[in-house]
Amino acid sequence: MSDPIAAGGAGEGTRAVRAGLPEPVKYEPTLPGPVFAAHFHLPGDPTGPYTYGRDENPTWTHLERAVGELEAPGLNGVETLVFASGMAAISSVLFSQLRAGDTAVLPSDGYQALPLVRAQLEAYGIEVRTAPTGGDAQLAVLDGAKLLWIESPSNPGLDVCDIRRLVEAAHARGALVAVDNTLATPLGQRPLELGADFSVASGTKQLTGHGDVLLGYVTGRSGEPMTAVRRWRKIVGAIPGPMEAWLAHRSIATLQLRVDRQSATALAVAQALRGRPEVTGLRYPGLADDPSHQVASRQMRRFGCVVSFTLPTRARAERFLEELRLVDDATSFGGVRSTAERRGRWGGDAVPEGFIRLSVGAEDPEDLVTDVLRALEESAR
Repeated sequence: MSDPIAAGGAGEGTRAVRAGLPEPVKYEPTLPGPVFAAHFHLPGDPTGPYTYGRDENPTWTHLERAVGELEAPGLNGVETLVFASGMAAISSVLFSQLRAGDTAVLPSDGYQALPLVRAQLEAYGIEVRTAPTGGDAQLAVLDGAKLLWIESPSNPGLDVCDIRRLVEAAHARGALVAVDNTLATPLGQRPLELGADFSVASGTKQLTGHGDVLLGYVTGRSGEPMTAVRRWRKIVGAIPGPMEAWLAHRSIATLQLRVDRQSATALAVAQALRGRPEVTGLRYPGLADDPSHQVASRQMRRFGCVVSFTLPTRARAERFLEELRLVDDATSFGGVRSTAERRGRWGGDAVPEGFIRLSVGAEDPEDLVTDVLRALEESAR
């Protein structure tokens, strides 16, 4: 009898609940506890799967299988590697694939740490070109590139590009393609099904969803590129602790429940903000009139938990954040507790001073909408 999860035929909730679980053994837990081990019994030749704690760990193995079953259900020849953070995962792809003299294409409107990455790549003699996510603008700077890095939806502006179109153009030019899938999650889109070579994400965000784990992962097609990523992880040692890996795996079981609730509530919040006179630049790919909606609808199954918008001034934005009662003023996104921040306070994003990134949690939609609208009213006084 075939396994519907391995074959990609199970529903997404079923897959999330059962992803990565080992075969049942009588009297053993369904999800084994974290394995705390720096080394393993290793007589004779080192031919087994677990030799040293920097290379492999059984707790990672279960998590990596789980992520792979979500990112690429039913696809053969795919592997996943977990890392200590999202940036460790991002760095592993970029620095394992690129050499001096190569060219990389990055989004100009992506995650705020990418400029730091660009500076380091250029210090190693790698040319870096950038273009915005929206309008598939990266197409114009692809010629001669070794690697295209896509972030869709982009963080924090929430622009979307046509991933399949960019992948086909990059592959025609001999370039590899990596997609940052953090904001979408594997329940929002599956980059490998759209043709990408790598799907990379920060598991710190919605994948684990509780704001208590730093984690990253890379899922890719088996072959030399992923072998190089694995080698990079071994050299750098950017590995997750077993407790973090176990917590992440445990949290994935509720991913579909959280993502569905948060996506639906994010749409309700965006719709409530749409008619507010003090709100400009409202973005949420799930809105029918959002500039990215048409493209997003073709490649995304859910539109995420983040809504972005701009208030008239920095002072107004700060008053708005102070007045919120159900939303914490904190960075990051994707957690079960809603958070928001004035993104310009970090200085790394090209956004207005009053720009707000709001991450919708799992609170009751009516309560959250009421809190946001009340805070807008109070902040005007």
